[in-house]
Amino acid sequence: MKRIQLFYLKNCPFCRKAFAYIDAVRAAHPELADLRIELVEESEEPEVAARYDYYYVPTFYIDGRKEHEGAIYPDEVEPLLRKAL
Repeated sequence: MKRIQLFYLKNCPFCRKAFAYIDAVRAAHPELADLRIELVEESEEPEVAARYDYYYVPTFYIDGRKEHEGAIYPDEVEPLLRKAL
């Protein structure tokens, strides 16, 4: 499996929605349930966040490549997670 990183802010409403969408996709697709997502809260880990090129959260990186930046919708989550298989 490929490495997934999710950059987020704890007070971001779009990030909260992203987490809910991820949970729903994992519940509906058991093969995605075991994917490990490394969470990086950018205000708590600014030194890590500073090494990556993004502006909006949530931002998903898969194997070091930015795959999605900004607000995400339910139908975008499953294909995104499948890229990590």
